Amino acid sequence: MRKTASDIMPTDGLCMRCKGKGLCGRPYCPTLERFKNNSRLTSALAKTTSVFGPSPPSVFVGSYNYPSLSAGPLIPPSIDLPELEFGDASDILREKIVKNPGFLEDSRLWHDLKMQDVITMRTALVRANATFKPSDAKADIPLLMKAQELALSAKPVDTEAWFKKPIVSDLKFDSMMMPMGPSGQIKNFDITENPKVPNAVDRIVYDTDALAKDAITELYQGNVSSEQMTRLMSIGLLGRDRKLVPTRWSITAIDDMTGKETMKRVKDYPHLREITLLSGEIFGNHFEILLLPGSFSYELLEIWLPHSVWNGEKTYIGQDHEDFYGKKEYSNLSGGYYAARLPILEYLDSIKKQAFIFAIREINPSYWAPLGVWVVREAARAAIANPKQIYETREEALDIMAARFNTPRAEWEPETRLLHNQAVQTRLDSFWD
Repeated sequence: MRKTASDIMPTDGLCMRCKGKGLCGRPYCPTLERFKNNSRLTSALAKTTSVFGPSPPSVFVGSYNYPSLSAGPLIPPSIDLPELEFGDASDILREKIVKNPGFLEDSRLWHDLKMQDVITMRTALVRANATFKPSDAKADIPLLMKAQELALSAKPVDTEAWFKKPIVSDLKFDSMMMPMGPSGQIKNFDITENPKVPNAVDRIVYDTDALAKDAITELYQGNVSSEQMTRLMSIGLLGRDRKLVPTRWSITAIDDMTGKETMKRVKDYPHLREITLLSGEIFGNHFEILLLPGSFSYELLEIWLPHSVWNGEKTYIGQDHEDFYGKKEYSNLSGGYYAARLPILEYLDSIKKQAFIFAIREINPSYWAPLGVWVVREAARAAIANPKQIYETREEALDIMAARFNTPRAEWEPETRLLHNQAVQTRLDSFWD
């Protein structure tokens, strides 16, 4: 008997809560399996046992079989290898990568790409893996020490790797991490040029007395990118008790810690006086961010439309929030909650105001493959980069934002928690011009 979609895919929103983490008990994720094969890439790398190219730089620490970890560098076999071009990748993408291989890792520069462009360039990165334990971060293991040296760099580093067996075209897609390409068990690898290490990174990595939280704060204040902070944490270069940390965990930890650091300042600012709406979209992820006068609170709704990645035939709505006193438990919206919160807090920090934040992220079917949680962060930044809209009343702003969604207001508004308890109150400062 032929299987239907309902036979293959878990139901009742489990895919939305799981997003590839294995909660359904299956040995593989049916959603992710759709993206893991590319015959053109397989044939291009068939029988290949070595690669050479400019690592963006990038390293990866996998969480599968934890506490046994697979870790190593990501290397593009050759940015000029025509066989690695597939799909409808644009000429603009090729030009950007040739000029700056660091483009492969910097999601802040990807707003004008197509989804296929992102998949094309990221799945051309070969994962060179070796097996380690978390505590190996402090051990003198040559392969790991070279990966740590690579992670220090802020600029691309020419890297060559040799593998025990030919590379396997097992492409990796994930709700948290950027797509990654074929993998192989590494025999050895060399960094063929000196890494370019920012002063802030050099200083904090060699400070073995600093807590990981304090190290992240200092790096963030030194304008070190979130991608590099994630590399440093994952590969075991931060904190007193240094350990290897799976990349997917590090991504959320960085978003959460840098968000909390910014939040401390935001809570001391005066209240925003204007009802402000910010709107934007990338890769089928549409954000409406409503900022209301009041003390800091944050509420996020996620609306997954039918046939968007992870979702089936029905609209799925998730919600989470925190009040002025913060959030103690991990969000049920997973890393997207923290990824959306960070750029909104950075915006409030830039205008030196605090506000009640009500944000909605609607994911439509044009988001057809999981690209990683960076999409949430950058979609929120895209909304903030657009001209702000000011309204006289909260209801007027809510009417405008509701009109921009595919999902009727009657479906998402009952799911809110903080919005119903928040009211625009007259305060003493409202009497002052």
